[in-house]
Amino acid sequence: MTTAADAGRAAEQGRLHEADHQGVAWRRWGPYLSERAWGTVREDYSADGDAWAYFPFEHASSRAYRWSEDGLGGVCDDQQLVCLALALWNGVDPILKERAYGLTNAQGNHGEDVKDYWWYLDATPTGSYLRWRYHYPQDPFPYDDLRGTNAARNRLQPEYELLDTGVFARDRYWVVTVTWAKADPDDLCWLIEVRNAGADAATIELLPTVWFRNRWTWTPGSARPTLALSPGPPATGPGSPSGTPAPDSDAPTALRAELPELGGWYLVGTGEALFCDNETNLHHLYGVPGPAYPKDGIGQHVIHGMATVNPAGTGTKAALRRRLTVAAGETASIRLRWSRRSDADLGDGFERVVAERRREADEFYAALTPEDATADEALVLRQAAAGMLWSKQFFHYNVERWFDGDPGQPAPPPQRREVRNGDWPHLDNRDLISMPDPWEYPWYASWDLAFHCVALAHLDPEFAKRQLILLGREWYQHPNGQLPAYEWNFSDVNPPVQAWAALRVAEIDAAKREARGEEGGVDLAFLERVFHKLVLNFTWWVNRKDAAGDNVFAGGFLGLDNIGLFDRSRPLPVAGRLEQSDGTAWMAMFSLNLLEIALLLAHHNHVYEDVATKFLEHFTYIAAAMGGQELWDDEDGFFYDVLALDDGTRRPIRVVSIAGAIALFAAAIVEDHDLADLPDFRRRLEWFCRYKPEYASHVAHLQEPGHEGSRLLSVVDQTRLVRMLHRCLDPGELLSDHGVRSLSARLRDNPYTMQLDGHSASIDYEPAESTNYLFGGNSNWRGPVWFPLNYLLIEALDRYGRYFHDQLRVEHPTGSGVQVTLSEVADDLGRRLVSIFLRGADGRRPVFGGTPLFQQDPAWRDQVWFHEYFHGDNGAGLGASHQTGWTGLVLDLIADRRLGGRH
Repeated sequence: MTTAADAGRAAEQGRLHEADHQGVAWRRWGPYLSERAWGTVREDYSADGDAWAYFPFEHASSRAYRWSEDGLGGVCDDQQLVCLALALWNGVDPILKERAYGLTNAQGNHGEDVKDYWWYLDATPTGSYLRWRYHYPQDPFPYDDLRGTNAARNRLQPEYELLDTGVFARDRYWVVTVTWAKADPDDLCWLIEVRNAGADAATIELLPTVWFRNRWTWTPGSARPTLALSPGPPATGPGSPSGTPAPDSDAPTALRAELPELGGWYLVGTGEALFCDNETNLHHLYGVPGPAYPKDGIGQHVIHGMATVNPAGTGTKAALRRRLTVAAGETASIRLRWSRRSDADLGDGFERVVAERRREADEFYAALTPEDATADEALVLRQAAAGMLWSKQFFHYNVERWFDGDPGQPAPPPQRREVRNGDWPHLDNRDLISMPDPWEYPWYASWDLAFHCVALAHLDPEFAKRQLILLGREWYQHPNGQLPAYEWNFSDVNPPVQAWAALRVAEIDAAKREARGEEGGVDLAFLERVFHKLVLNFTWWVNRKDAAGDNVFAGGFLGLDNIGLFDRSRPLPVAGRLEQSDGTAWMAMFSLNLLEIALLLAHHNHVYEDVATKFLEHFTYIAAAMGGQELWDDEDGFFYDVLALDDGTRRPIRVVSIAGAIALFAAAIVEDHDLADLPDFRRRLEWFCRYKPEYASHVAHLQEPGHEGSRLLSVVDQTRLVRMLHRCLDPGELLSDHGVRSLSARLRDNPYTMQLDGHSASIDYEPAESTNYLFGGNSNWRGPVWFPLNYLLIEALDRYGRYFHDQLRVEHPTGSGVQVTLSEVADDLGRRLVSIFLRGADGRRPVFGGTPLFQQDPAWRDQVWFHEYFHGDNGAGLGASHQTGWTGLVLDLIADRRLGGRH
């Protein structure tokens, strides 16, 4: 018997199936509109590459964007031809609230820092149901105070936040909730609710806005889309520039949007229709003549009464203005609908769609949540999922066009090719991509994206697989095999984790389909497709990043920012090279991941046995280089970077950090059936062990069957594994109550210092925001807990646990006297990470730190942020506040119990 719950679960799954296999455009409209487009590399046409200064926030309301758009709680189509978002005005602000406000990298005392408060509360993979929440002050938004006070603070002081200004002190704010619900792929119900949290009645203006991304300015001759009042508008109100109802009227209004690619559409709602053009206000910004009804025309008209909206009722940007007066504690709402119909139902039919999509979303997440999960775990899982899905963004960047400039526009300065991305003229991106977050990181990063895909695989496996495939497409991957890092510097080097992610995504996808009773097993076509491109990437690493040809790698930046003594992306202050324990360990892990993919493929095509032996041998060479005395310090029982000076001197940098622990990640299980079913691989393995003992001896447990006959390929043997875990699980060093720290806490009072030819470099433990200017911004791997590497450590310990089973126990925590299996250590580390977001016995969520409002107020305490990293001592959220990205892995840690655990 099929229950209503089963139907609800099946509904969203059915939409995904229709989108993936039947061409139904359920994904056409989604939350692909960024929270920030200003201050990005794409919009930077300066000579010095200072993107933040070239296009500041102050220009965003008046200046048309070239590459993408931004807005609040908005949606757009998958090519961002049309955008819909909410603008607000509290009656006292100097500008409309059309986008989130934050400080630039130079303005924030700890780097770029968003200052508004909003949350992603709900989302389904197809965007059939979306919910977003924002807290908008009723008093003037303190732009100048935030900017000035932060500028006066140094890095030893905390960031000055919106809450610190006192603007929320008397609960004088609006709780604004935006809900989107799809009746069908091209019919979107848009519900906007505002609750007056204050003690007095207050008035707010809502301006739901529709506009076209400006393409006509940059491409002369292109068709110009139009917005206009639908023919035969209802009764008019006095004083309305376009002859539509007044702002406080409930009379319906329909706006028609017409564009060549999508045809005709209607935004149906209530209120006064205001029109302008999505074009730069040249007079306001530069003092020269410009369009009569520019991009900021609606705001200028609403706030100052200026004649900057088109009385003819046409344009390329339009809003339906509604003025609401709401009693204290009460909620008011408006309804709009975006569809092909000018007579769209805003009554019972609208309400029915919203209710049905909400119910279906409830059931979708009920199926994803383990039966033994608490209500709080379910809340965290769902909000983490919402953040992952709201962070799917339209990303548009053609580097060659960006270098050359647009027809009819001033030519960019030639110096720009020297500033950044000069080696990437082939890169031409115009896709939906998972971003770390839509404000501080409204651009993709290839290693972040790998972790995103693991979380997304629980929600939308096909989208996750396509993301990993996308990185290897010819308009992304460099002809030399390098994967693009991120838009600030595509040539930077990030950890090669894409092969690992492909394996994990394929595993989750197969488990989910099996749980639904579907056949198919592992998606071999997907693995084969990514495998070939990753082999090219592996070859790039070997050819470019092994400076001495000795299988010891120095990747440079490698994503860990300022975790070391030196800026690893710049030349050393002395003659020599830095041999990186993390760079070498990442390559060992990369080799094993490619080996695992090759073995999976070889069971269906024996040609891949040859490739599997290739990566087996390469792994052994790297393991031998690491496992000798190159990077391993036998006295300390840990891996360290080594400074290899040109005079032959080798100086290990004895800093216990997560970078040294990455060697533990290079571990893989070879099952009995791999050896039984793949005779060529087995023979090659046996030959290598017999005739290359100098390498095979460094591959731990290669010849020793473990639990159920499994073989373990790993850089560390049992002795070294135990010694390293002694440091990793020591509360006085790397272990915190909320995960493994990035740097040993023993450096808190005893910083490590090295003297080099008159140059002094030091590093100390910093559990919160970095006080070091080495990298600028809010980069900090000098103490806090970071989700991605904790997650990889948990995965590695699971693999070791499978091999050793209960034959190996370690002390956990170090000094406790308690002996547990490695699988139990992995489970405990997972619980510590999840606990960051959960209410403890005292009712407090560690992520909120010491902020009473967040911890206690019912309007705030259950709206969770998923920060970039977390305080190494107390788990408080730090860095980018909306960086669901890799922190969204908490979704996997909770949901994975449903799928039977990691394998």
